[in-house]
Amino acid sequence: MLRPRWIAMLVLCLVVAGVFSWLLQWQLVRAIDTDRPESGATEIVRPIDEVAQPGQYLDDSLVGQKVAVEGHWVPGDFIVVSSRYNDGAEGYWVTGQFRVDASPEARSIAVAIGWSDSRDEADAAAAQLEKRAEAADALPDGGVAGAVDLTGRLISDEGPQLPPGDDVFEMTRMSPAALLSRWHETEIDGEHIDVYRQYLTSDDPVAGLVETDLETIASHAPDEGSSVNWLNLFYAAEWAVFAGFSFYLWYRLAKDDWEREVEALAGVDPDEE
Repeated sequence: MLRPRWIAMLVLCLVVAGVFSWLLQWQLVRAIDTDRPESGATEIVRPIDEVAQPGQYLDDSLVGQKVAVEGHWVPGDFIVVSSRYNDGAEGYWVTGQFRVDASPEARSIAVAIGWSDSRDEADAAAAQLEKRAEAADALPDGGVAGAVDLTGRLISDEGPQLPPGDDVFEMTRMSPAALLSRWHETEIDGEHIDVYRQYLTSDDPVAGLVETDLETIASHAPDEGSSVNWLNLFYAAEWAVFAGFSFYLWYRLAKDDWEREVEALAGVDPDEE
């Protein structure tokens, strides 16, 4: 085992094991989340600009974060989305385009305003909201007179989906991208508005405009989950096994070579055994 080639092989195994050990440590660091948000952090209402920006994806730790936003409703863009569940009951969401006022750029966010188990009630609520939004927009200072303070939970885009039936306008997924294609006002002075990738589930089915028959959307706090990523731990264990195997492989090869040398010195022909 003290032959130069086996010493060189041992050095190589040490280098390989060192690389595997570094990979093991890298996986362990990512397996245990030491920078988790405090318990209940998502329930602390924060300004939306502190949490998300238009066009950007939301960090996993911020999904479900409660946010506050000030703005006004855009007339013509109240849309009913079907196949929405409220604590197990199927129904409909009334959604709207909410223009954020506290920003130099034109920004909009899709808002799920409230839930109803009846399509007729949802359509009636959307029409009711539409009239009030048009009335506020018609005032000389429409953006101010129709100003609304909203709080709600920020949720990631569900992604668009083809209509389930013959009605090409039927929507069953809450997707800001799909809603954007249906909104009427998407430009200001020839410039496209910036739209958040996420949507907001409003805490207030009144939507700051009128009383409706809508119920508050049941949007519960996200599960905090475990601080340990078991998949990363599994990968870390694999790297530990690989590092150990590199030494075993060196030992096995060197031992077999040593045994052959001993047998050759003893005059034993391995092929005759």
